[in-house]
Amino acid sequence: MGNKAAGAVVGVDVGGTFTDLVEMNPATGAVRLAKVPTTPDNQAHGVMSALAAAECDLAALDLIVHGTTTTTNAVLERKLARTGLITTAGFRDVLELGRRTRPQPYGMTGEFTPLIPRDLRLEVPERMDADGQVVTPLDEDAVAQAGRRLIDAGCESVVVHFLHAYANPDHERRAAAILRGIWPNDHITMGHALLSESREFERGVTAAANAAVQPLLDRYIRRLTGELAAGGYRGEMLVMNGNGGMVGAGRVAQEAAKTVMSGPASGVMAAAYTGRRAGQTSLITYDMGGTSTDVALIRNAEPPVSNEIEVEYAMPIHVPMVDVRTVGAGGGSIARVNASGLLEVGPDSAGADPGPICYGRGGTDPTISDANLLLGRLNPAGLNAVRGGVDAGIVRAIFAGKLGAPLGLDATGAAEAVIRMANLRMAGAIRMVSLSLGADPRDFALFAFGGAGPLHACALARELAIPRVLVPARPGITNAIGCVVADLRHDFVTTLNTPLETLDMDRLRAVLDGQAAEGARLIGAETVEVRDIRQLCSVDMQFIGQTHLLRVDLDGPDITRDALRARFEQAYRQRFRVDLPEIRAAVVNANCSVIGARAELDLSSLIDRAQRRETLSEAQTGSRAVHFTGGWRDTPVYRRDLLPAGFTLTGPAIVEQIDTTVLIEPGDRASGDDDGNILIDIGKAAP
Repeated sequence: MGNKAAGAVVGVDVGGTFTDLVEMNPATGAVRLAKVPTTPDNQAHGVMSALAAAECDLAALDLIVHGTTTTTNAVLERKLARTGLITTAGFRDVLELGRRTRPQPYGMTGEFTPLIPRDLRLEVPERMDADGQVVTPLDEDAVAQAGRRLIDAGCESVVVHFLHAYANPDHERRAAAILRGIWPNDHITMGHALLSESREFERGVTAAANAAVQPLLDRYIRRLTGELAAGGYRGEMLVMNGNGGMVGAGRVAQEAAKTVMSGPASGVMAAAYTGRRAGQTSLITYDMGGTSTDVALIRNAEPPVSNEIEVEYAMPIHVPMVDVRTVGAGGGSIARVNASGLLEVGPDSAGADPGPICYGRGGTDPTISDANLLLGRLNPAGLNAVRGGVDAGIVRAIFAGKLGAPLGLDATGAAEAVIRMANLRMAGAIRMVSLSLGADPRDFALFAFGGAGPLHACALARELAIPRVLVPARPGITNAIGCVVADLRHDFVTTLNTPLETLDMDRLRAVLDGQAAEGARLIGAETVEVRDIRQLCSVDMQFIGQTHLLRVDLDGPDITRDALRARFEQAYRQRFRVDLPEIRAAVVNANCSVIGARAELDLSSLIDRAQRRETLSEAQTGSRAVHFTGGWRDTPVYRRDLLPAGFTLTGPAIVEQIDTTVLIEPGDRASGDDDGNILIDIGKAAP
């Protein structure tokens, strides 16, 4: 293995609106940046355009790390490959029965369409019991016949999902072996291989999602790696997984479901890395892009990873993913007055084309970005993707007509209302990852990134009583930076589902040791050198009779029964503020995350030190009227790249850079650190 971190490394992240790229060369300190419109029809075009815009020499690159939304978009938009399911006789409808929940909490409205239609879900005679004992032998002829029926029906991929395969996967393995003899490709997913847990619905949906996106991801990766090779690239391409780790392009399609939430995960990884260097290890990450806003909670510089995430109604994809919550409020989110005369913001977005009105691409719907423009927070001449400039009068007229008139407001009042509504939605998402989990926002700093995040961060922090905002050096391309700094990672889950009192502790240790060994083997097989391998061990536990699980962290495989009981009771008390000493606990899953840490990168090179000025006045490019609560104020405008090292300033102020605009509100104090981060203390301006 060569030390790929020693040469030029590229991180490229495909978002809903923009494709972001950063190239960092640790040997020379050189940094290249690019932000180009995403090409939804073929994301590879956007990636290649970003490489060209940054003038990257593909032949000189050692490593490319890619965060993709291919699988996420395919699942959410249901643009999936035709997929078949072979399952235990009598259980073809598990994917539809689910957990007896409803799309809407009140009434009978809403609908749900399973990933695999009923006519492509076939049953075969076989049965295991919960202890892994054979009840009904596998009918091998029925498996072959079902496989041929699915091929004739035009299926590209197939799922083998048998009852209790987590306890004994022999039947699934044999069925897959039979299918390999007749299936036209290698898109065969075994439920137990992807997720070895006891819940049939969750395991089935996860396997179905994997199979349904596998052909799409495989084609995309092959197309992109082919174009990279044609351009002269000879290195390895790694793909971000939703758990914040990376896997080689040659293996990523095998477990395609693990790339769901790949893009948001990379941003959280960058936040943890940046925050640790800045001495801020407790963070609430706030990523506001063009289409949506993603938030997550980081404790002790360790991003939260969960295998209990439901990406939408009845869509539990239970592979380990960074626990990110999303709301449909981004810079391109459309504002409208509904039939009841109330203002709504999002979740519909103007996207990349035509985009907000202020992009100058023909958009006519008022958006959050347009509201920021009208309030003086954005510079029309500095907007990315603008063609030929923007007439603010056109934006003002649309706001006055579409929003102001029905609300009884002028254009400025309508724009302010849009911003306040958007902030309320985003504050709700932050409460969801903090207060609802027993965490006090006052104990965290708000890590604001994305193209639009730093515009709203101070207002959100004030709303939630968060004392400090951290704006990284390159907020608009933080997800791409996350690709560059992320480590290799493999997560394992094994179901034990045993009362704690009768659990074989030696078996628990053996399971965790085996998971750690397999993770180390997989990391060793990659072509990227790591400086350290570490394991994060945990168990999922519950009180017997309850359905929800709590993650209990362990220091390692060696733990006593009494210590495990005490840790679970402490975790339960911290989460729910109640003790239940009369109820026995059960260990449901044993988990191990194996992390291969790559070489450290110096983030201070993201802003060229040679460009920094000696004084604030030299970094100021002008001033303009900006609307805050209470009216318009003349506000100085600074260029981020020119700010002196260790600067301090008080709001109001605007800091502009190529990828975002930072809004520092009146009463707040901002300062810079060695990595080029801006730290904003809310309400701490000198009197």
